[in-house]
Amino acid sequence: MKRIVVGISGASGTHLACRFISQLKQYTECEVHVVVTDSGRLTASYEEPELFDKALAMADYVHSNASLGESIASGTFKTEGMVIIPCSMKTVAGIASGYSDNLLLRAADVTLKEQRPLVLVARETPMNAIHLRNLAQLASVPGITLMPPMMTYYHNPQTIDDMEDQLIGKIFDRFGLNYPPFERWS
Repeated sequence: MKRIVVGISGASGTHLACRFISQLKQYTECEVHVVVTDSGRLTASYEEPELFDKALAMADYVHSNASLGESIASGTFKTEGMVIIPCSMKTVAGIASGYSDNLLLRAADVTLKEQRPLVLVARETPMNAIHLRNLAQLASVPGITLMPPMMTYYHNPQTIDDMEDQLIGKIFDRFGLNYPPFERWS
């Protein structure tokens, strides 16, 4: 059984996290483990409370961020890797400094120590020098992919979903998963 860990932190982008979870469940047979920070839950309550609840209900497991004894905190719990979507600059700073005081940060740390893919959908604008320093530090770590949710136009998107499909397809690629709505350049 393939397992993917999905972290949701407090940056704006609840819709992206919810859509990613729903697409994982629609297009793969992966077991989905979700962990959400308190700030992630707060942001979701502002942005997409009903969609957020539906997305969490689709997950196979929703772990308490306060519980460091969960399965995803152990390297012996086999996963394909982890994506943090959206990934706040606070979470980026925690990962960059190795500060693992909650389950989301511990799961990210475990992902790195086990040399599994860690995708950070880092969400902030504008960025300051501290954000950029932390991101640059993470960019040099093997296994980390920084994937800000950038809009794309080369595939002639007609909807926001079309733009999201490009990002989701690129995330799926990092885990060796196929995403049929993803339009590749030909």
